Amino acid sequence: MTALLTDNLPLLAGAPNGIPKLRELILELAVRGKLVPQDPSDEPASKLLKRIAEEKAGLVADGKIKKQKPLAVIGEEEKPFELPEGWEWVSTAELTLLITDGTHHTPNYVASGVPFISVKDIDGATVSFDNCKYISPEEHSKINSRCNPEKGDILLCRIGTLGRPTVVDTDIPFSLFVSVGLLKLPKKTNVSKYFHCALSSPLMYRQYDQIKAGGSHTNKLNLGDIPRLLVPLPPHAEQHRIVAKVDELMALCDRLEARQADTECAHARLVQALLDSLTQASDADDFAASWQRLAEHFHSLITSESSIDALKQTLLQLAVMGKLVPQEPGDEPASELFKRIAEEKARLVAEGKIRKQKPLAEIGEEEKPFELPEGWEWARFGQLIELVSGQHLGPEEYFEQPQDGAIPYLTGPADFGEFSPLPTRHTFERRAVSVEGDILLTVKGSGVGKTNFVTQPALAISRQLMAARPILVDVQFARSMLFSMAEHFQSKSIGIAIPGISREDVLNSVIGTPPIAEQHRIVVKLDQLMTLCDQLKACLTDARQLHERLAGTLVEQAVA
Repeated sequence: MTALLTDNLPLLAGAPNGIPKLRELILELAVRGKLVPQDPSDEPASKLLKRIAEEKAGLVADGKIKKQKPLAVIGEEEKPFELPEGWEWVSTAELTLLITDGTHHTPNYVASGVPFISVKDIDGATVSFDNCKYISPEEHSKINSRCNPEKGDILLCRIGTLGRPTVVDTDIPFSLFVSVGLLKLPKKTNVSKYFHCALSSPLMYRQYDQIKAGGSHTNKLNLGDIPRLLVPLPPHAEQHRIVAKVDELMALCDRLEARQADTECAHARLVQALLDSLTQASDADDFAASWQRLAEHFHSLITSESSIDALKQTLLQLAVMGKLVPQEPGDEPASELFKRIAEEKARLVAEGKIRKQKPLAEIGEEEKPFELPEGWEWARFGQLIELVSGQHLGPEEYFEQPQDGAIPYLTGPADFGEFSPLPTRHTFERRAVSVEGDILLTVKGSGVGKTNFVTQPALAISRQLMAARPILVDVQFARSMLFSMAEHFQSKSIGIAIPGISREDVLNSVIGTPPIAEQHRIVVKLDQLMTLCDQLKACLTDARQLHERLAGTLVEQAVA
């Protein structure tokens, strides 16, 4: 069975989320008796259970532990699967001296003293004192009288994060909070390492999921349910072989994970370097050479969703730099378009349809990041648009069900659909209304820079949004401008709880603007290239799903 794993490691590790799934498979095989061969000469697990029972009886006689209540016999229908010869199904209670948890009261913390451990301080591998809190020796002594973790015992997260068993690997005294369960184990017969593997296995996590209590926000394992968890127990000698093999294979997973991370990092740097060579090309010949290099290695480089996303961003950058389509000498220059935009804005102001805009500052040479092609002009984004700022509506000003005369009310990017907004609220207020053809821009919250089109006649918007209304500019090109400015807007975003950008940040952004005819050509070319990128992404998804199915079939074969 180990050969089946190692022979197919590239397939398993390369599948989506492959290495974490490979770790789960190793543990699943371990507790099913399929990871290492059985040895007929091994003393059966039943003998091990007798020794554990004898140790418990001695501790009860000495008054060191309380006598456990009689345990129910495990019925055949309760056993999840058939075990190899010499193994036994046992309850967690049979393997432990005591199952308890930490203090149910928040203690008084001190600057230094005895470490006080909660769920955040155990990670499945070790108990960490790096960021823990401390309590006084007196308070520790009170907690320790009921719950005294010792080296070789197992800690189990029982509130919030469930499971994540951790073997106590230190002799330093510490106390536990209620969120951590303590499974005290026999000391004469050491089963802690195998028991840790079992508690970490998918088999046990399925049981945690079955017995968990609490709501959607805080799950917990009731202390009374933990003793009934079923554990497949192998002979003691086989436990050692299983633990050694698990350690060996987990170390291999660690190396695979590190190698995979290094490969992905190097791949991302190489892709970005080649894409940057396009945007940083000094002239047409340099650009052509960079494009040729990318084309030659395209199929070996653009092989992930992140690399496709990087390609999309580069295409947008090339579009707004004038490097995506050739310039036509016969195009009316952008300077003439600017004159017509100014005239159109003046007309709309005179008719009372828009407010007169404050003059925008001249663009300094230091603000121009690159040289524009012939016929292009630098502009502040505010020169090309009318900008509508969203307004906050109180709970009494909007409602869930549509009513006659009401318009949809959009509160933020969470309501953005794939192609158009999907508002779930409505209002009669008209303080901030966007109209069909406007471009919505997220200006507050984690989605700063995210955009969408308005496809409805009228839409009220919250202050989390602004609506950019292009004036005589190709709307699709204007949205591409906004896409290309996403990183710029995020860099301008200020605030900790709710970061955001201001109206001035949007209006004053500097953007290269092509002739209107070239805008149309850029939009057509971008549509073609973005469609190809989406098709490539779909192919990658199909290939990933096939890879996942193949890996899944192999896992089923291994477990069956």
